[in-house]
Amino acid sequence: MPALTTQLYVIRHAVAEDHAPDGGGDHDRPLTKKGRRKFERLVRRLRAAGMEIDLIATSPLVRTRQTAEVLAEALASRPPIEVVDALAPGSDWQRLVAWTIRQDAERIAWVGHAPCVGRLVALTIGDGSAAIRMQKGAVAAIRLDDGPGQPGELEWLATTDLADDD
Repeated sequence: MPALTTQLYVIRHAVAEDHAPDGGGDHDRPLTKKGRRKFERLVRRLRAAGMEIDLIATSPLVRTRQTAEVLAEALASRPPIEVVDALAPGSDWQRLVAWTIRQDAERIAWVGHAPCVGRLVALTIGDGSAAIRMQKGAVAAIRLDDGPGQPGELEWLATTDLADDD
């Protein structure tokens, strides 16, 4: 049986505070209000262009969880969010692929951190040596015709600059 096409969205978290408000560590840094607004505007534009997601995987860090929440709230499908440790800084591509294969979803988002998200995009399109720089709040759309773990095609890469007022 041929593998189902999977639409994968690799997302870098939106702009976060430099420091956690309660003096906590890097794990606890929340999104800034401006970062949240710009990312929400970007997602709304992408939704208007046809982007929908069935399931969101996020790193356990606060800023990625908050980015995933903004994403879910801005989409018509209100997809569920699952914390996946393989998306924490130092992301594990093989564990992410295995997790993705186990899901009953055709449109999945991975929300993570730089520089890992750029490496995840490169590995997912079949070129682990590529350098892909993703701005905070950027979304990369990758079509996986042969399913997760096989080389895919980068369809587009959008940044929050698209969310700026015209």
